[in-house]
Order: sequence, then C-alpha cells, then structure tokens
Amino acid sequence: MIAHNSSFTYKGPAVNLRQVGKELGVRYVLEGSIRRGGDRVRITGQLIDTTTGAHRWAERYDRNLEDVFAVQDEVAQTIAGLLVAHVNKAEAERTLLKPPSAWQAYDYYMRAADILARHLGFLNIGQVYQARQLLAQAISADSNHARAYATLSFTHWVAFTTPLDADFLSRTALETAYKTAHRAVQLDPHLPKAHAQLGLVLTYRREHDVALAELEQAIALNPNFTDYRFGPILLFAGEPVRAVDTLIGHMRLDPFYAPVASAWLGAAYYMLGRYAEAVKPLQQCASRAPNQRLGRSWLAATYAQLGQMSEARGEASQVLRIDPKFTIGTRRPLSVFKHSDKAEHYFDGLRKAGLPEQ
Repeated sequence: MIAHNSSFTYKGPAVNLRQVGKELGVRYVLEGSIRRGGDRVRITGQLIDTTTGAHRWAERYDRNLEDVFAVQDEVAQTIAGLLVAHVNKAEAERTLLKPPSAWQAYDYYMRAADILARHLGFLNIGQVYQARQLLAQAISADSNHARAYATLSFTHWVAFTTPLDADFLSRTALETAYKTAHRAVQLDPHLPKAHAQLGLVLTYRREHDVALAELEQAIALNPNFTDYRFGPILLFAGEPVRAVDTLIGHMRLDPFYAPVASAWLGAAYYMLGRYAEAVKPLQQCASRAPNQRLGRSWLAATYAQLGQMSEARGEASQVLRIDPKFTIGTRRPLSVFKHSDKAEHYFDGLRKAGLPEQ
C-alpha cells in the first residue's frame, strides 16, 4: 500500500493508470469520487489492474451525512474487506498464467490456495495432494513462508474432517494440522490467516478458550480481516449469536465466499433454534456444493426440527449418497461442542431425519 502523500500527487487531472502503476510500483489502483447533494453523499470506487487496465471491481455507496466520520469509517472498512477478496482472486488468476520458469514460493502458494478455494466444499483427495505438493515446493523455495504453512495445516484439517483417505478422524492428521498451523504463527505472528487456522485446529482439539484467543488476535491484527473459519470456532465454543453476525459480515465482504460459509451460518441459526432462518443458507450451500456433506446433514436436521419430514428424509438420503458410511456415531468426534447438550441438539435433528445411529 502506498502512502497517501504519494498517491495524492495524482489527484485531479486524468492520469494514465499504467504509468501510475510503474511510477508507484503497484499492480492495483483504487480510484473513486465523492459527490455531495444536500444531506446525501455518493461515494464511488473501482479497483483497476494497472498492468492490463482491467476493472476488477466497482461499487457505489449512497449515504446520509448525519455523521460524516461514521460514514467515512463504514465505507472505508467495507471497501477494505472487499478489496482483499478481489485482489486475492486477481493474484490467483495472474499466477495461473505464469510459465513454470517464473514460479517462486509465492506462486506455488497461490496455485495451491486457488485449488483449495475453487474446490472447497467438494475437494477430492487428488486435489488435496496436489495442493500439498505445491505447498511443499513453496516451503522448499522459502522455508519461512508462513502462509504456505497455514494452508498446509488446512489440508491436514480437511483430511481429518472429511472421509477422503486414511487420515479421516486420524489423531496424527489433526496433530500435523496443529504443528503446521503453530509453525505459521511462529514464523509470522502478525499474519491473521495463521491465527485463524490455528484457532480452527484448536477447536477440533477441544481447546475452545485458546481457539477464541487466536480468533481475537486475528481480528486485533486486522479488523478488516474476514474468514469463514471464525464461524465454527465461535459456534463450537458456544457463541452462536456472534457466529451468525460474523458469518453474515464475512459473506457480505467476500463476494467469493466458499459454500461452507453458508453451511456454518445455517448451523449457527440451528443451534439458536431459529430453524426457519437456517433453511435458506443451508439450501444455498446444497445448491452450490451438492456433494458437500456438511450442509446436507445440517439441512436434514433442520427440516426434521421444523416437522418437514419428507424434506428431512430427502436430505438424509443425499447425505447417505455422498457418504454411505455416515452415522451419527461417526459425527460425534467432529461435533466438538464445548457443551455436550449442544451436540445432542444436533444429533437429535439427525436422528429425527432418519440417519442411522451406528
């Protein structure tokens, strides 16, 4: 990010953004305008790739001027969160166009991150292995690459929670996820993503208080940082209200959010007993990721609690289509609620939907 005293030299006259990019050494430029009419203000912004001239994002904000500083803070925080998502997506696309000879550690990392982001919710074991191979290359090129370690941890967490290979429910897989996430935090204590991943793994180790501390640290480091992993951390720690608020904020700020984000939002509504509100995000997850087990199982439980038994059994059959070995018993090690009665609330819905106990 370039300091405002440098960027302000381009204020006013029309400029060549490619030239701006060269002079400032930046790949992306955010430009915009502010127009006032009476007690209303219109703020426009657009993100431009200076190397190609392509517009990556544009938005308009119309606000009342009752409190100009509150408007300023609101729009700045909203734009900051959105830009992270769009710049990350643009960088992933750019990396995929590079020839192998131009790869560096960051490029390997971005390729792995792109595989996981595009297929999150319906990953197969080949994609997980491919991502791990790329991350190993990133770490080989740069042994201090904290982002690569954090993402490597995520692949082992995926293997622990998903029946893809022998690592499903393996304590070794969970321990590997913990060690690599912890290594990421050691390498870069100021990286919010590393703290979010460590918090997720700690949740599945049932260390909820420490997991919440990692979440708080990620937010303290960057109040604009948003991640769907905050959802399960909060939900399992017994804070479903905050999980709802956090996930709604995440889905608003990240237009490319993974389907699993809406699954966790539905799960949080379910745990609050707000079953009717849970249906929509869970349906959205099922629509976007029809072979994603998490959203389907919560949707089956939700329909059952609503007394919509036909729909509940239909979703239960989809769960068994995706995972023929699914039982309530196999879900117990993954239902890492801090309070056991919360887990039983979930299992009650699965039972009513007709899913097998053992």
